[in-house]
Amino acid sequence: MTSPIDPITADLWQVIAATDEVAIGVVETTLLLDQPIAITRDKDGLPVVWRRTSEARGDEIDPETIFDRLPVITGYGYIWTSFGNPPKELFPIPEYAEADRKNMSCGSIGLYVSAPRAVENFLDMGHFPYVHTDILGAEPHTEVKEYDVEVSEERDEVLATRCRFFQPRAALSATEGQEVEYVYRVPHPFCSVLYKSCPEDDSRRDVIAIFLQPMTEERCRAHLLQSMVDSTSTITDLRRFQQTIFGQDKPILENQYPKRLPLDPRSETPIRADKSAIAYRRWLSQKGITYGVIPMAS
Repeated sequence: MTSPIDPITADLWQVIAATDEVAIGVVETTLLLDQPIAITRDKDGLPVVWRRTSEARGDEIDPETIFDRLPVITGYGYIWTSFGNPPKELFPIPEYAEADRKNMSCGSIGLYVSAPRAVENFLDMGHFPYVHTDILGAEPHTEVKEYDVEVSEERDEVLATRCRFFQPRAALSATEGQEVEYVYRVPHPFCSVLYKSCPEDDSRRDVIAIFLQPMTEERCRAHLLQSMVDSTSTITDLRRFQQTIFGQDKPILENQYPKRLPLDPRSETPIRADKSAIAYRRWLSQKGITYGVIPMAS
């Protein structure tokens, strides 16, 4: 049974497609918050989004005939829409605008798990040695060192800093293992942004983001973004590297139960490595998010 969409979720910008994967005049269809929607681009290349009725994927349509449009915005290589009254702008990722970065979408991957579950997995460093063996982690380097987490009311986001982990191959451009420093941001209930040490320039950080499209309460699509300081690798190789990492995460994620994320801290036993996940759950609860989660009992 589908739960009502909570007001906070209804007013959010929700990612729905990579901009360059939607052709002018051709209808793409998808599901958002249990609602079928359609997407196209008009003759000027601007996206048009509406609640789908009878249009089928691939149909040619004149966007000028669509009058009951949903709000739309583009950002970070993706199209976003909303069923409510979204803010004027998306959350900031200023690094994306730096001229020498390689910015790329790295695919949209379906997951049989809720969007909040997928965000929580993205925050978890403890699985690196076991799921991403010899890439993002390796035994005996399994310790998650002490790190800091805050929930910023001013920025309305969860922030984890001083996250450090030994990685055999932290990035495609890495030539040897190193202790990598991470910063995690959760600036949106269904999106997270990771900043990590850049092998090519110690003064800067590579950026990897995951934007989750909540299709239903137990299904989502993960839209992946990379913004890299890498003068040697091709975009194709960078994409393939990130897709390899996410391909390793997918079966682990889809085997989690329940599919929705429990917000009651007593429902799943936390450990020190879960500090950011605990803060994320508390933040969702305080915001009043009920879609894709199991709320705390009142």
